[in-house]
Amino acid sequence: MVAVSGVKNSGKTTLIAAMLPHLTAAGLKVATVKHDGHSFQADPEGTDTGIHMEAGAWGTAIFDGEKYKVVRRDAVEERELIARFPDADLVLLEGFKHSTWPKLELVRAGNSTQSVCDPATLLALVTDQDLTVEGVPSIPFDGQAAAQVVLDYLKGEGRL
Repeated sequence: MVAVSGVKNSGKTTLIAAMLPHLTAAGLKVATVKHDGHSFQADPEGTDTGIHMEAGAWGTAIFDGEKYKVVRRDAVEERELIARFPDADLVLLEGFKHSTWPKLELVRAGNSTQSVCDPATLLALVTDQDLTVEGVPSIPFDGQAAAQVVLDYLKGEGRL
């Protein structure tokens, strides 16, 4: 597991989307788990499963020949969701800035001015500012560079 963390609107989703092609090209099967600090709409209004949930369904599922989605009204922790991907080589967590997971932290101009994560958890600081955290490499906001940090981490952990 590696978290991609930062304050709201720092570019976490964008960076993960930019990293994924590089990680999959390296042969990894990657899953993602995103924390949403607010309530989210699991299915768009008007879809069949959305109508089921609006009508009071406790849970619903939809599937086709290549993917599926299950929605349940239940409290859950990230470890339970991570466990749903036992065959993934890597789970990227979006958010989790105050967690103990190893992480990349985004600190971007116009959005934040300093790191908010525990430096002991940082694999790298992803920044466009002249900002350093002692003992933590700084890299540009670039999917390939961020993916390489994760690949190097996995190699160092003996997971590649």
